[in-house]
Amino acid sequence: MLHKVIFDTDPGVDDAMALYFAMAHPAIEVVGITTTFGNVKVPQATANALYLTRLAGVEIPVAEGGAMPLMKAAGKPPGFIHGDDGLGNLPTRLAHAGQAEAISAAEFIVKMARQYPGEITLVAVGPLINLGLALKMEPQLPKLIKQVVLMAGTVIEPGNVSPVAEANVWNDPHAADLVFSAGWKLAMVGLDVTHRVILESSYFAGLAQHHQQHPAITTLLHAVNFYCDFYQSARPDLGHACYCHDILAFVYLVAPALFETQDGRVRVQLDGLGNGQTMMDRHAGALAYAQSGWETHRPETQVCLQVDTAQCLALIESTLEADWLRTPLVS
Repeated sequence: MLHKVIFDTDPGVDDAMALYFAMAHPAIEVVGITTTFGNVKVPQATANALYLTRLAGVEIPVAEGGAMPLMKAAGKPPGFIHGDDGLGNLPTRLAHAGQAEAISAAEFIVKMARQYPGEITLVAVGPLINLGLALKMEPQLPKLIKQVVLMAGTVIEPGNVSPVAEANVWNDPHAADLVFSAGWKLAMVGLDVTHRVILESSYFAGLAQHHQQHPAITTLLHAVNFYCDFYQSARPDLGHACYCHDILAFVYLVAPALFETQDGRVRVQLDGLGNGQTMMDRHAGALAYAQSGWETHRPETQVCLQVDTAQCLALIESTLEADWLRTPLVS
């Protein structure tokens, strides 16, 4: 099965890993990239998406998306994690002719969904403003989209921006709640599984050698080293390594059997200390709650709670090591 994917992303080091996995995997066709704020501001996210694809020798349409949350005040990008440029503060960038689409990310999503009804999968790994705006633009979007896979949220695992919240949801909780409530086929790949999959920086050094120092992989290696520096400081028990986060959304897409999941209604806390918390009804509607918002007519999400770590890593490595890179479209 070939998955026709729009990748909604805020590159971002782990976003770059995910993009290259998607470009390398034979069952994924990335038909467009939509950019959002989060790891960097949205113009930088767009520049990174254009640069990463051209470095790998592929032209993929890139549409720039929302620059701020639906209702919440915008936060500051975490330059200490991903670098101020999102890619570990690259010392130089090669020139390329790539430009963003003339239409917005939300318009691009709606256009492609109408052009290929029932064929498009949205893989979203950043704050969900673009999906939220697309839903407002086209209320029938859930019927036009094949499925949505999110790297977002957490149910049992502690959060990474608060004790209960994961960063993508926390950055735009109102858009996230809109997406979880929209009624499309939806899977959540959150911290419950992404914190189980870790790659060492030495793997990416070997990957660069394997691909004969191709500029795309040497750029990724630079970014990963910066990312791993942060994790080594924050989590010295990991060594010089990092969580793979966003790449797991694509692993789920092509190998869902590697995950244990549970269906349930997911809602998002919109304010207060619990801002951005993804709350899941794990009783599958067996309880009639006094609190409104959990009625049985509301759509359910397939939530990933466990992952086969060894098989997941094996798939990531074999995919990235395949012969997929082309001559860079840069000078």
